[in-house]
Amino acid sequence: MQKQRVVFVHGAGTFGAAAWPKQHGMALQYDALFLKRHGFDAQAEPLESDFAADVDIVLECLGAREAASAPGSRGGHVVAHSQGAISAMLAAVERPDLVRSLVLVEPACLSLTAELPATAAYRSLMEPLFRIRHELSDDDYQREFVRRAFSSEAAVLNTPEARRTARRLRLQAPPWEAPLHIVPGVPTLVLTGGWEPLYEEIAGYLQETGALHRVAAGGHRPHDSVEGDRMIRSFIADVSRAGTVQAS
Repeated sequence: MQKQRVVFVHGAGTFGAAAWPKQHGMALQYDALFLKRHGFDAQAEPLESDFAADVDIVLECLGAREAASAPGSRGGHVVAHSQGAISAMLAAVERPDLVRSLVLVEPACLSLTAELPATAAYRSLMEPLFRIRHELSDDDYQREFVRRAFSSEAAVLNTPEARRTARRLRLQAPPWEAPLHIVPGVPTLVLTGGWEPLYEEIAGYLQETGALHRVAAGGHRPHDSVEGDRMIRSFIADVSRAGTVQAS
């Protein structure tokens, strides 16, 4: 029997399998793919973020080409973190037939909640920085971004990968510019860390549209906690079982 596919979409920091240390073991049960978004590579120079290119990568991982020639032959579950949730949701809107479920971890889907107070406050804090991001050095931008977004100090850029990470961060487009829409009919879990009103506000909005919302300790990376990992695995397993029952 063919394993169900699970596609993992990282945020703005680490990428590929490194972004999902607690979920590696899911490859034993699922056909797990840990993708790299547009502009993320261990050696190549970072590129400007591109929502459309990220959507294409997600859909390719879900087997969009295979499904075109043999409908129903592919598709899978999508687990996305932070800015990765944008392309995950856009992919589900474009091809809901390929997305069996969505798990959105601390989703940076600010365009959905633009008029709500926590989102508006975050945008007023960050938008001036985004406007001048191409005028700043990677180091200066990262330092100021981390200070504003997380109220902490950025790491020192003392390795080539740390410098590439800082540049990728500076090249990420403002999340409130994404043309997001609600995804009807796709089972969705929103997992947050309970630490930041912005993400709780987004989660609350998605919950009102039908998503399941759960909280696990772990700050901006609740999927790294034992409880957060359990919630992700349980949700996907439940959706998978429900799909198997319906298919039979």
